[in-house]
Amino acid sequence: MQAARPRAPRPLSPLAFALSLALALGAAPAVRAAPCGNDGGGFNAWKAAFASEAARAGVGDRGLQALAEARYATATISADRNQKSFRYSLDKFMQVRGAATIVAQGRQRRAQNATFYNALESRYGVPAGVLIAIHGMETGFGNFMGDSAVVSAITTLAYDCRRSDFFTPHAIGALKLVDRGAITGATRGARHGELGHTQFLPGNALTYGVDGNGDGRVDFYNLTDALASTANFLRQKGWRPGQGYQQGQPNFAVIQQWNAATVYQQAIAIMAAKIDGGG
Repeated sequence: MQAARPRAPRPLSPLAFALSLALALGAAPAVRAAPCGNDGGGFNAWKAAFASEAARAGVGDRGLQALAEARYATATISADRNQKSFRYSLDKFMQVRGAATIVAQGRQRRAQNATFYNALESRYGVPAGVLIAIHGMETGFGNFMGDSAVVSAITTLAYDCRRSDFFTPHAIGALKLVDRGAITGATRGARHGELGHTQFLPGNALTYGVDGNGDGRVDFYNLTDALASTANFLRQKGWRPGQGYQQGQPNFAVIQQWNAATVYQQAIAIMAAKIDGGG
């Protein structure tokens, strides 16, 4: 009888590899959080430690593989340190961001797709002008949705000490979106890891994303899904159907949940009113 050949060892899964790498680098996978850093020097060690955090949070093999392949995003750090437009006056901000063009094109889009926007308002209570203003402000109506690798960008921000606590849940969210097949490690978005037509942060995409066109998946690069998800986000954050959304009115506080910059919030409210026919 021929002797059986010894079996070759099976390759480690991404999860097992990540955990073994974390142990090799001295990270305690079940005890302490991954340490942040202010340059790219510690990013690989951070990824190894963060892998155990991600696994405990429910990230699977595909997400962990995307984490292992993520690269330190220097362009993201540069953008995060230089968000000058949010320091402009409201008038300057609206001029720089092309508010007049957004309003003109937004009115056309609303007229051409009235049934679509009416259906969104009927379901979520959010007027067309608000959704269209956000769409125009974020990506120029989908003309530029970003050229940064989403997973690399968002994990870089989670690693960076400046706002690690804020971005860490979004990094976990991005890895879970990879697990679900909503994005891949190569998916491109904005410099801060935002996704699709309206630039969802990954954690919000995971929580508030909806399948607007009924094809069985949530795709933030599909306009129907993206705008339905945006409307759902606003509704879940407390949007009151039929109430106003200018400063001092109930729904302005909900617009504030979308972006923390005051000039951004004010610009969205002003443009939305003009798109909706208020001047």
